[in-house]
Amino acid sequence: MQKELQQQWQKICERIQNESRDAVLQSWLSQLNPDMTDEGIVVISVPTRFMHDWLMDKAYDSLMTAMWQQMDPAIKEVKFSVLPALDMPAEEPVIEEEAVEDSGKNLSRLNPAFTFENFVVGKPNEFATAAARRVATIADIAFNPLYIHSSVGLGKTHLMHAIAWELQKSRPNCKFLYLSAEQFMFRFVKALRAQDTLSFRDMFRDVDVLMIDDIQFICDRKKKATQEEFFHTFNELISDGKQIVLCSDSSPLALKDIDARLKTRLAQGLVVDIFPTTYEMRIGILQSKAQAMNAAIPQDVIEFLAERITTNVRELEGALRRVVANAQLLGSPITLDTTKMILRDMLNLYEKELSIDLIQKETAEYFQIQPNNLKSNSKERRVAQPRQIAMYLSKILTTHSLPEIGAAFDRDHTTIIHAVRTIEERMKVDLKVYEDVEALRKSLQRYS
Repeated sequence: MQKELQQQWQKICERIQNESRDAVLQSWLSQLNPDMTDEGIVVISVPTRFMHDWLMDKAYDSLMTAMWQQMDPAIKEVKFSVLPALDMPAEEPVIEEEAVEDSGKNLSRLNPAFTFENFVVGKPNEFATAAARRVATIADIAFNPLYIHSSVGLGKTHLMHAIAWELQKSRPNCKFLYLSAEQFMFRFVKALRAQDTLSFRDMFRDVDVLMIDDIQFICDRKKKATQEEFFHTFNELISDGKQIVLCSDSSPLALKDIDARLKTRLAQGLVVDIFPTTYEMRIGILQSKAQAMNAAIPQDVIEFLAERITTNVRELEGALRRVVANAQLLGSPITLDTTKMILRDMLNLYEKELSIDLIQKETAEYFQIQPNNLKSNSKERRVAQPRQIAMYLSKILTTHSLPEIGAAFDRDHTTIIHAVRTIEERMKVDLKVYEDVEALRKSLQRYS
């Protein structure tokens, strides 16, 4: 089995070397090591967390899954896993050494697709996008630092890259540096070992804009020295009137195992949150990505993916790439049935059925009304709007038909259609409705 797996892997590597234009992926193939589980899942070990996140961000797990399934239909999925013994980044900086020395000139390691033009904007991210554009285009500092946070896969890194690209266009003389917190730590440890912390400090402080991604990675009791160095770098840049942009998976006040002084500094500027995507945003994202892939995706497939994959944009794009890759590799048309088949393993995670009864119970508890009110004929706003929200959530979070949902609310299916459309429209213009729906959706996710 292992010999056959290695032979298949060799064929995939040869194909990537011949067909892919991604030089970074080609250079990393020799560091990847596949293994097979009993469930038909190929687990590819990678040496660093940075490499893992980069491969996932590019959706190479989906591409390799499609390639492998073409050779062996028994393969269900390809996953990447970080080797447990290695927790420090190796030699894969986000930017090359030349870029550090010549900040803002060498952008070869920034994703060219991560621009403001390619970023789909909606209610959940419009404030963060406006703040990012402000930093990228105007030299006067209105807030410092700009701190962007959200759950995984909602566009933080995209915005960071977009700032870097926009800085090059709108402020060509601006010296900037973008890197991950892991790379900050790596360079600091490297400088300590070389007893050359002075040049390290000069390198990071001689910039106009410093951008650090995934700042939560320095939050560890064992990384006090790194936190201390970052604290002093932060203070010096702020004092010199230099812009700092940070992103994280949580707000500054929610960071754990971090120095209290640093936590206070992180919260002193503008803290913006990116909320989970709406259905309309996911439709827009899928259409935009499909256009970028030069792929014709049927509208029913777009709507199906937008309804079923709601957790984050990265998984949504990964699913789309997987569908497109399968069609291109096998020369088959993209249909709703083939999409369901290709994504059957992923969709199983999203289709652990929530009951309508549970949605009604959670909605009633959230709005502090009795569950039977959701089936009543009351037209009071305090009842009518929660009822429509419960109907909307039942439509997007379950696989029940409209007549089935209607029966659960003692209504006909046309009432459900009206409720879904009403809530979709209200979410676009009423932030309170949007927040209520997203809060309930997030609460219900714990049951799936």
